[in-house]
This record gives sequence, structure tokens and C-alpha cells, in this order.
Amino acid sequence: MTVYVDDLNEKYGRMVMCHMLADTDEELHEMADRIGVSRRWHQAAGTHRSHYDICLAKKALAIHHGATPVTRSEVGQILLRKRKECAYTDQ
Repeated sequence: MTVYVDDLNEKYGRMVMCHMLADTDEELHEMADRIGVSRRWHQAAGTHRSHYDICLAKKALAIHHGATPVTRSEVGQILLRKRKECAYTDQ
């Protein structure tokens, strides 16, 4: 089980943002708590696309605490795998 941070560098106001996702929501929320990201910023709850948008400073903290840097292409592969796992467990 892993937490991932992607290489997106999207401007949002004065901040530059990326995505943080994980194999499970439990891991995702644990990392968010560890790096000081409020759960109110959780997006796509209850879906395979569950994630947080985080600033680059939080990304550095997440990596420091064990998150794995991934490319946007790898994010697509992770989401596809999670989607298939959700479909399998919903049957």
C-alpha cells in the first residue's frame, strides 16, 4: 500500500499544486493528517479518484514521510487499477 504525489505543477492563485492519492483512503487520510492537510480538502470521496490537491511545500513533506513521486502517466495507471479493483469488489 502506497501514497503517491504526482508531477503536476498547476497554478492556483499564488500556489503551485499537485495531487496526492493512495491505494486506500485510510492511507491517504493518514498522510494528510501527518502533513497538515485538512480533510475538508478531500476530493472525489468514495471513488477510485479519491485525492487531495496539495501545494508543493506539502508535497515535499509527503515525500519526506514516505510518499512516492509519480508521473501523470503513472497516476493514470494507478487510477485504472483502483477502478478495476472497485468494480471487482462491488460485484
